[in-house]
Amino acid sequence: MSFTYSRQIRFRDTDAAGVVYFANVLAMCHEAYEESLIASGINLKSFFTTPSVAIPIVRAEVDFLRPMFCGDRISIELTPKPLNIDTFEINYQLLTTDKNSLLAKASSKHICIDAVTRKRQELPTEISRWLELYR
Repeated sequence: MSFTYSRQIRFRDTDAAGVVYFANVLAMCHEAYEESLIASGINLKSFFTTPSVAIPIVRAEVDFLRPMFCGDRISIELTPKPLNIDTFEINYQLLTTDKNSLLAKASSKHICIDAVTRKRQELPTEISRWLELYR
């Protein structure tokens, strides 16, 4: 089951040509990721401000299929996938609100590390639950 996040394209998301600036697509995907964490019951403030672990993104990519303009309403469907005990991937589809047109596809790979030693460690329970909820 995927998680769906709806959002409107803002002027600040666009470039001089009036379409979404390429890097902002990843920012929108990250918004969807954060919203899915909240929806699963994770308190973002406590999870990200005093962590014993860090979950950095180590790879990200986007395929642009159609332009997105200021004022467009879009849906971002994310589907996380565990890769092993310390790594997961999130696949995103950016769609028109009616879901008839695929605008872009993106993915990000995340690795869990100890916040102090920076060595890989097992994903925390909250993230494992989140992965089960939306995969």
